[in-house]
Amino acid sequence: MSVSRVVELEGHIIDSGMMQAAFGIVMDHGGSFDVEEFDIGRHKDKESYARMLVTADTEEDLQRIVHELHQNGANLADPNDAKLEPAPEDQVVPHGFYSTTNHPTQIRYEGEWVDVEHIEMDCAVIVEERESRSDSEGSSGDEPRDGSDSGVRAYTKVLNAIEEGDRVVTGEAGIRVQPPERPRSQEGAFGFMQGGISSERPSESTIEQIAEAIEETKAEDGDVLVVAGPALIHSGAREDLASLVEEGYVDYLSIGNGFAVHDIERDLYGTSLGVNTETLDHARHGHKHHIYAISEVIRAGGIEEAVEDGLLESGVMYQCVQNDVPYVIAGSIRDDGPLPDTITDAIEAQNAIREQAHEADMVLMLSTLLHSVAVGNCLPSTTRVVCVDINPATVTQLLDRGSAQAVGMVTDIGTFVPILAENLLEKGAVELDD
Repeated sequence: MSVSRVVELEGHIIDSGMMQAAFGIVMDHGGSFDVEEFDIGRHKDKESYARMLVTADTEEDLQRIVHELHQNGANLADPNDAKLEPAPEDQVVPHGFYSTTNHPTQIRYEGEWVDVEHIEMDCAVIVEERESRSDSEGSSGDEPRDGSDSGVRAYTKVLNAIEEGDRVVTGEAGIRVQPPERPRSQEGAFGFMQGGISSERPSESTIEQIAEAIEETKAEDGDVLVVAGPALIHSGAREDLASLVEEGYVDYLSIGNGFAVHDIERDLYGTSLGVNTETLDHARHGHKHHIYAISEVIRAGGIEEAVEDGLLESGVMYQCVQNDVPYVIAGSIRDDGPLPDTITDAIEAQNAIREQAHEADMVLMLSTLLHSVAVGNCLPSTTRVVCVDINPATVTQLLDRGSAQAVGMVTDIGTFVPILAENLLEKGAVELDD
């Protein structure tokens, strides 16, 4: 005997491909569907609505289909309240806990929909009474931003932050996911940011649009996070990124130990990995320069102290210190040194990255796969993301993390950053708030 459930799709479900995807999910899992109601938005700013009866042979098959539909924005037509179960121990979640996507999410509590704060993928959802909130924090510890007057608060927690007694959402009842949509109108600087990767796009015109997007973000008092790899230093784009930091176009920097080391090496010895980035000559004993640079910063007590002592006089790290731009240096198993500022505890580094990611309105991922993936995993799908790398596979992997508001460019980072800086700096420095 077959079983059925009714799901609803709302929004720009045709332009975004959501409806087609829903049909495919049902058929791929061996189910069938019947569109009971379909109201098409007949103007470019009008949304559409579809009500669909989904049928499968068994309850297990139906649950599998409904789960996939839910992840893609199709929600049950008759939602119940979300089911809550207490965490049995620290860092232990109940069986069948709901694992989040990176899309905006709501949970139904006592008949009302409550926004889930600090949404990111692969987390648990915690629900607590606002009146009882004291020391308990979300994954970033910030105050609620949804402005809701509800008596409860829902927020994400990574598994290692779960505390015994936390009320964890389990199952998929009473959960509503809202993937970003693609309306017909693509006006404004972000209109071009509709995902996809191409090495055939006119690079300069695309970079100009990215510059406009950065300017729009800053004009709206938004924050720009730059995630950069050491290839940026090796390619000779160091001074251009430093200028963007100096002029206020970068609000946060997320890097690895290697980026900071080679940026500092360039200041102290004129090389990056022992190579002069201007002449491409290999300096005599240049292979030792990076370890010498680490030693000098350790001797000074850290990057900030090295700037204050006059040891460092240029570069990205120098400008971050001079302009109070927060940076996170996350370490890895292969780091030399590392620098005193490098966070070597992986969980601590994740938490520091998460704080930056939750504040970012736009993210530039520049030639670094591992750190970009780490930041990307903490971002909601609504955050605007630009991924740039010479390797198409790297850009593909970064965009495949699920952000619908992302654009990928396959190009040399040593070309991209100077052109971006030229587009931004020729229009003058950003006026920062006091």
